Amino acid sequence: MRSVPKLIRRFVGLLLLSFILLVVVNIVIIAIIASGQMENARPWSTAEQVAAALSQTENGYLLPAEAAAELSAAGAWAILIDNDTKTVVWHSDDLPDSVPMHYTLSDIASLTRGYIDGYPTFTSGTKTGLLVLGYPKNSFWKHLWPSWDYQFIAHAPQIALVVLTVNVFVILLIYLIANAKVLRSVKPITNGIQALPSGEPVYIKETGLLSEVASHINSTSEVLQMQKRELKKRETARANWIAGVSHDIRTPLSMVMGYADQLQTAPDLSEKQRHKAGMILKQSQRIRDLINDLNLASKLEYNMQPISMKPENAVAIVRQAAVNFINTDIDGKYPIEWLTEETISACMVNADSSLLTRAVSNLIQNCIHHNESGCTIYVSVAQEQKNCVICVEDNGIGATDAQIEKLNTTPHYMVCDENTAPQRHGLGLLIVKQIAASHHGEVMIGHSSYGGFLAEITLPMFI
Repeated sequence: MRSVPKLIRRFVGLLLLSFILLVVVNIVIIAIIASGQMENARPWSTAEQVAAALSQTENGYLLPAEAAAELSAAGAWAILIDNDTKTVVWHSDDLPDSVPMHYTLSDIASLTRGYIDGYPTFTSGTKTGLLVLGYPKNSFWKHLWPSWDYQFIAHAPQIALVVLTVNVFVILLIYLIANAKVLRSVKPITNGIQALPSGEPVYIKETGLLSEVASHINSTSEVLQMQKRELKKRETARANWIAGVSHDIRTPLSMVMGYADQLQTAPDLSEKQRHKAGMILKQSQRIRDLINDLNLASKLEYNMQPISMKPENAVAIVRQAAVNFINTDIDGKYPIEWLTEETISACMVNADSSLLTRAVSNLIQNCIHHNESGCTIYVSVAQEQKNCVICVEDNGIGATDAQIEKLNTTPHYMVCDENTAPQRHGLGLLIVKQIAASHHGEVMIGHSSYGGFLAEITLPMFI
């Protein structure tokens, strides 16, 4: 079963994709934050700019108004420590009172890398001394011992890659452990869903995280089994009813046909009365044929008709069926023309000869039934690629496009349980379609090139 591994691969893929997206998003966020912090990296450059702008005059040191305004805007102050005396020889106007005015070398070393009374300081050298900028408390954090092992820095990319790999593995492991129960629950669920269309009973243990889904699948299986039993019971009842009616009606129908035949030939009856008896006999024969068709259609529908399949020559079977009708057409109202090419003497198919004869006979009878005033019937057998095509058509009244479409696409009333009216068509074409289907073939209905009705049976050739 490939669905569960596919689901696992999908989960893992989503996890890895999520992790990659998370890393990318974090990098973007860090970059955005870092870009926003670039302005805060200016204290060192500001110290250099102030040191360059500070000039010594006869009256002391002078800081241009522009540089002073920049310090004031940042809330910073500045002092200048003399190189020789280590004393503050100049400072800005807003110097805090806690800032010392004299420094030792150790004080200078400390403030260069750290703070003065909690004020983060940044320095820049001048010709006469050391310029120190102080910023508000808690405005910057300064690392007082900025020293790293050289090997650590040199191998930083490899270390970062190892840490990233370990993180991915740990996250994946946690994910798999957390979802193991879900994955174990998914497999029986998918197995059950795949087994439902087969019609077999399905039961899934209602445990785990997907117990509610399993319960619904079990309920669905029970409903389907119940419907299957009811449908089988209904089909059996219908098949038994058809078989029973067919059996029970034969005896009285035989009596009606017998008496009608006697009346039709009785010399003491008038011509009109004998004609009526003949009509009774004719319609009784139609009822008998309808019963036989109904019984055969029912057997084919429920696979109750035994089928003896063996290699048969379709040309011979179709020709014999046509000859049988030619021999019964005494009045010549329905002449049959054999249009099969002389080069085709055999077209072998795997078939039941009696059923195939019945299918061809039904098509010929269909032409006769729908053309009471007479018509010419054209019968042919052709080979198309690896198929044998049996064609029966006429030059009679034919059918409209809507009727042809309906005959090709609409099921007959035999398979309609809800509405049997209006009746769509006789059982003749239904039996033809059933016989073709039992032979792995199909039936196509259309317009004849002679102006009438056309029906083609396509069967796979026996190779």
